Amino acid sequence: MSYDVAAVRSAFPALRAGAAHFDGPGGSQVPTPVAEAVATTLTSPIANRGRMTQAERNADDVVLAARAAVADLVGGDPGGVVFGRSMTALTYDLSRTLAAGWGPGDEVVVTRLDHDANVRPWVQAAQARGATVRWADLDPETGELEPSAVAAVLSERTRVVAVTGASNLIGTRPDVPAITALAHEAGALAFVDGVHLTAHAPVDVTVLGADVFACSPYKFLGPHLGCLVASPALLETLHPDKLLPSTDAVPERFELGTLPYELLAGTTAAVEFLAVLGGGDGDRRARVVAGLTAVEEHEDRLRIRLEEALAQLPGVTLWSRARHRTPTLLLTAAATPAAELSRGLAERDVNAPAGSFYAIEPSRRLGLGDAGGLRIGLAPYTDDEDVDRLLAGLAELLSA
Repeated sequence: MSYDVAAVRSAFPALRAGAAHFDGPGGSQVPTPVAEAVATTLTSPIANRGRMTQAERNADDVVLAARAAVADLVGGDPGGVVFGRSMTALTYDLSRTLAAGWGPGDEVVVTRLDHDANVRPWVQAAQARGATVRWADLDPETGELEPSAVAAVLSERTRVVAVTGASNLIGTRPDVPAITALAHEAGALAFVDGVHLTAHAPVDVTVLGADVFACSPYKFLGPHLGCLVASPALLETLHPDKLLPSTDAVPERFELGTLPYELLAGTTAAVEFLAVLGGGDGDRRARVVAGLTAVEEHEDRLRIRLEEALAQLPGVTLWSRARHRTPTLLLTAAATPAAELSRGLAERDVNAPAGSFYAIEPSRRLGLGDAGGLRIGLAPYTDDEDVDRLLAGLAELLSA
């Protein structure tokens, strides 16, 4: 089955406003089934989870369905799916929980490629306990984070290696299985930030070797919240701060307060939407893989077209150079600031933001400082007409 982008676009009411959206890495647009799932849950009888009343059962069913959906999305165990306000909040909570057992001499590894949400929580947790932070470097010439850069900073005292599945700034997809294997050889846990990767390619947490995997539904067509996925056995060994009367069961012990049931319903609907995009058969996990494979092929075709055209524009430097990358391009222009390009495109109803997008470490390592560049992100609903509009707008702005 060929990828029918016109049919995909028809499911997104936001696109009727007429803008070409290249802002997906900061949050995707939402299809109608996701909005309907949120609205239905908000307007149905709802209560704290239980099995006695219909309202209690509705809440419980929504939570269990969302755990199963996220598990199918990333190849995890539903019993190890934790929900929270955001990936950042969940990572802070986990880093503090793990750091309770650290002290002087212990080490954590972070990278110069990562979004700050997978850097600062680990750095600050280590500092609070007197542990040492080791930095795995990014090659600014290639945009690559090589496994050897991680190997160079590992030791027998490494407790956690935090690494991204894909850079939200330049799209680089490092060799995560090789990096997590190195972490495990050193006796460390591997925490993988999959927020950007999950939106663009099939994910299997077992293949990646992630002990803990983080993602955010609002990057893959869903609502605003965060998810952590780990094995229930690992979560059983961790004891976060919690309220005295709240359950100590896994994964609930990590979820502070009442869950946003409507957002969980929207997350399930987003996974279901992805599962139909490849036209595959079988169980939902197989259909999700087929759907995201179709998305990846569609986005890669447009990415290649974009890269070839952008290379012809005067004074443009493309910073997305890695061998393996998502359809996320960062560019700067010799004579025009990225923020000015972004404003000019917005005037043409082309949404492509400028900045470093909280990926402050790679932006600085590339020599772009805190300003970053113009980020162009493709999504399942991006089509050739969108690309035409972007290229025409950039050509006009750069020739002015």
